[in-house]
Amino acid sequence: MKTILAVETSCDETAVVIINSAKQVLTHEIFSQTEHKERGGIIPEIASRAHMEHLSNLIKSAINKSNINFCDLDAVAATSGPGLIGGLIVGTMMTKAIAHVTQKPFIAVNHLEAHALVIRLLYEVEFPFLVLLISGGHCQLLIAQDVGKYIKLGETLDDSLGEAFDKVAKMLNLNYPGGPLIEKLAKKGDGTRFKFPRAMIKRSGCNFSFSGIKTSVKNLVQKLKMDEQDVHDICASFQECISDILLDRVKNAIIMAASLNIKIKDLVITGGVAANNFLKGKLKKYINLNIFSPPSNLCTDNAIMVGWAGIERLKRNYIDPLNFAPRPKWELENY
Repeated sequence: MKTILAVETSCDETAVVIINSAKQVLTHEIFSQTEHKERGGIIPEIASRAHMEHLSNLIKSAINKSNINFCDLDAVAATSGPGLIGGLIVGTMMTKAIAHVTQKPFIAVNHLEAHALVIRLLYEVEFPFLVLLISGGHCQLLIAQDVGKYIKLGETLDDSLGEAFDKVAKMLNLNYPGGPLIEKLAKKGDGTRFKFPRAMIKRSGCNFSFSGIKTSVKNLVQKLKMDEQDVHDICASFQECISDILLDRVKNAIIMAASLNIKIKDLVITGGVAANNFLKGKLKKYINLNIFSPPSNLCTDNAIMVGWAGIERLKRNYIDPLNFAPRPKWELENY
């Protein structure tokens, strides 16, 4: 059995986990930076300073609560990209220091792979499988062939889906982050009232575009003297639009996988926006695959997914040198 300590600092969550290959989470410590909500978005400098302030104490707490010490670890891991470079540097350097002092292997985890693989901690999902990764920073469709082996079928050409949710929420004078609030208000709205553009739909390929929807919402908001029901209807119509786009793109992804002679049985929906039950429900209704998604606390950024990705890589002896440099941009295809 292998046990590792892993760190997540790619954005505004400071998190530490101790996890083993028997799928046991010994402890998970997380500090959420709530001050960004007041500013309507992530301030990178503030985020990196908070990581510096809290990470060492979270590591000490994780070690104490797990009743093990550093010499009991088989490796240490950290999110080393993609993400905000300041936070990545804090987490990666701290983890490399632990690896150097304890003479334990260091594993640089790609944040996107962590999102893709965490489902295997929870369910018996075998390779290959299709991944719809929808988060605040990314929107991609991939085929996961194995650990460290991915084929990207499509990605957003402009905004990520989480970014689109946040920007629409801001137009409606809703708080940050916008995704959970839009989903909540949409339950009281009429999703057929407003017709927003379904960008890229019925086109070949698996790319996404969300800037047109954002502009359409902006133009509508400027025309309306919005009351409470208008806000609910915009939220519901926006979600309907997004769900139609995702459905169309996933159908294309299944066709593309077949053209590559890759048989797909499972679809994994992951990333922060995967916590949206309306979007998942639409896909589950119309996609003829086994559909899996992590629980909400493992959709958003956390150290458990980083730790599990570290376990998967350690099993295959994928070890990284201590001179590994954090990468603010890091494609899974080049992992």
